[in-house]
Amino acid sequence: MANAQTQNTKMPPTLTPYTFAAEEDRCAPRHQVAIPAKMRFSGSSSFDTEVANISLAGFACDALLQVHPGTRCWLTLPGLAPLEAEVIHRSNFGLGCALKTMLNPAVLDRYIAAYPARSAIPI
Repeated sequence: MANAQTQNTKMPPTLTPYTFAAEEDRCAPRHQVAIPAKMRFSGSSSFDTEVANISLAGFACDALLQVHPGTRCWLTLPGLAPLEAEVIHRSNFGLGCALKTMLNPAVLDRYIAAYPARSAIPI
């Protein structure tokens, strides 16, 4: 049986969580966007956020909260039902999350076209 390998960790493929693979392999290209969205953590109310990048497997948003990796959340994009995800990492720039179920490529293309990233303001 082949093993998934990252830095100093070896895990059999049957034990490799999807979120681990999504973070380590960056299994899908990320697209810079500016999508207004709602986010909710398990047991709390939803709040406004902006998705800064998105892929078939996950997203990054500007939520600056003290949540820990592994926290379950739901992201609601315009026109879609809430998408279940898991927080993979957090930083001073926001959260990175892995989607429980990958996005349909046509849905991803629609959001990339409809919500392009904002241009930097020239100084």
